[in-house]
Amino acid sequence: MLGALCVCALFPTPPLTTTTRLVLFIHRYEDRKPTNTGRLAAECVADSDVRVRGVEGEPTAPFVAEPGRRALLLFPDDDATVLAPSDQPTTLIVPDGTWRQAARVRGRVPGLRDLPCVVLPPGPPSRYQLRSEPRDGGLATVEAIARGFALLGDHAASDAMERVFRAVVERTLWSRGAIAATDVEGGLPDGVDRHARR
Repeated sequence: MLGALCVCALFPTPPLTTTTRLVLFIHRYEDRKPTNTGRLAAECVADSDVRVRGVEGEPTAPFVAEPGRRALLLFPDDDATVLAPSDQPTTLIVPDGTWRQAARVRGRVPGLRDLPCVVLPPGPPSRYQLRSEPRDGGLATVEAIARGFALLGDHAASDAMERVFRAVVERTLWSRGAIAATDVEGGLPDGVDRHARR
């Protein structure tokens, strides 16, 4: 049964305590997609806040920065600087959706317009093979969050996100017949049948 491909058992239990706080603004259309990855990151850390936006007739609540924490928007706007570690705890705000949807977050969510934008330093190419990437160097949302958390010193959370993401990608590719079972890192759960009816 393909239901056994679920990665729920791979999430840290309980979710990890981190210095960095994650706030994910996910577009309502993105929230419905089985290929969404932002929620994978949120499931790995205890201090995460997922807010669905773009719902007609339901304005997105303003973002209010917490005292004593620097708030950074992870998005390559024109004024973005490279994300760097800091002694000050960080709230990492991440838009999740298509590039067009994500680009609108700063202007459409009250409280985000004046926050500094940050980008990741150059790194390895994306391992995401389930959706096409329209931009050179683009990453899946969970990959970007994982790399951001690593830069900010939360390595255990970053590793957990990467592990769950890799499992999602490789198990899905295996279910499509694109890779062999031996190519699925960590193997497949017992009882999985690629030829089971979906």
